[in-house]
Amino acid sequence: MARGFRLIFAASLLLTLLGLCRGSIVGVCYGRNADDLPTPDKVAQLVQLRNIKYIRIYDSNIQVLKAFANTGIDLMIGIPNSDLLPFSQFQSNADTWLKNSILPYYPATKISYITIGAEVTEDPHNVSALVVPAMQNILTALRKAGLHRKIKVSSTHSLGVLSRSFPPSAGAFNSSYAFFLKPMLEFLAENQSPFMVDIYPYYAYRDSSNNVSLDYALFESSSEVIDPNTGLLYTNMFDAQIDALYFALMALNFRTIKIMVTETGWPSKGSSKETAATPDNAQKYNTNLIRHVINDTGTPAKPGEELDVYIFSLFNENRKPGLESERNWGLFYPDQTSVYNLDLTGRGNVDMITGANVTSSNGTWCIASSTASESELQSGLDWACGPGNVDCSAVQPSQPCYEPDNLVSHASYAFNSYYQQNGATDVACSFGGNGVKVNKNPSKYTEIQVEMFLTNFRNEHLFDKLSIICFRQF
Repeated sequence: MARGFRLIFAASLLLTLLGLCRGSIVGVCYGRNADDLPTPDKVAQLVQLRNIKYIRIYDSNIQVLKAFANTGIDLMIGIPNSDLLPFSQFQSNADTWLKNSILPYYPATKISYITIGAEVTEDPHNVSALVVPAMQNILTALRKAGLHRKIKVSSTHSLGVLSRSFPPSAGAFNSSYAFFLKPMLEFLAENQSPFMVDIYPYYAYRDSSNNVSLDYALFESSSEVIDPNTGLLYTNMFDAQIDALYFALMALNFRTIKIMVTETGWPSKGSSKETAATPDNAQKYNTNLIRHVINDTGTPAKPGEELDVYIFSLFNENRKPGLESERNWGLFYPDQTSVYNLDLTGRGNVDMITGANVTSSNGTWCIASSTASESELQSGLDWACGPGNVDCSAVQPSQPCYEPDNLVSHASYAFNSYYQQNGATDVACSFGGNGVKVNKNPSKYTEIQVEMFLTNFRNEHLFDKLSIICFRQF
């Protein structure tokens, strides 16, 4: 009996520790300020296809909640600034909203966070005083439903809540916001909710390029910035901005509140004066950010500290006002093709080789379009064999599918590999319109049996024979 109890206790403790040590996560913001975006159900398919596990939306749109049901994708939902007044005034409004807008879809649709307002200090309508009362009412509604431990309540902020951010150790909150920040921080500490902030090194570089180097903003600096008060060394602006917040929190004696980055990213296009807004820089920033986060690097002031981050944003949004860059933060175009190649796992190549050009399971194949240009095919091939995680070793010199040595054959091999490995959906054969679905097996040659040597985590030798089709004629 005692031994059984000890086993149960040990298992429980292990599960607890695993929960505490889950590691940092990378999510993506799904903004919808556009008139040309795909439907929510297609977006949910795209998100699953790209293996994105965490999504932030800015409201509680019913169609979006329905679309993400039973996908396993974790949602952060929001209450917009324009809706704060009724939620702050009456508990019944919060109760009704939860009952009608959330509970019918939860837990089929996973929800972990509710954000109450967004960057309220930047809002011209001065709604800051409404945030904490609304947070309290939403939390009370969640407590009545027994969900207050499963769904956390917080609010997002811009870095403008700080009056000082450099050096990081001098980080301090703007005293003019103390009237709502102090009770909010008390709420967060009491309920173990994170302080949510939107961090944009791009703007720091764009607006002060004489003082901030591009490499420092892109996580690529070879030099260091020294905090004269602490001696801490900074190689990127992101860490410096995060630590400025940590020091601002510590200055008010809020040492247990964790920070969550609810928006960060880099635009891929801008006006003539926004020279740093390029696909190359956007790819560099987000790639380096993801690697920095998933390795649990932490910051100089908090080494090894977990830090959850959401990249802004899923799509380019053509209705956003302002400079050209404001409409070009997306990872994808509205047609669901990639703006640039990005490995959201941060691993670079996949850890384990998977089936390459497997025989179709649904009677369809994906090949390169005969009307596509060489540059378009090369771009699609590079993406499939890189971030797309296709094993393209079979089309390398001296390998089984190298011949015929032409771009159409190699691209078709890669396109079909990606298509078959990702559910054989329409989206998986898009490649910017350069992939074409066919119902007839395009290979007129026999299948080649390839033995692939795999080693599992115990170094036990496993062999898996995978059937590979080489597209030799079109």
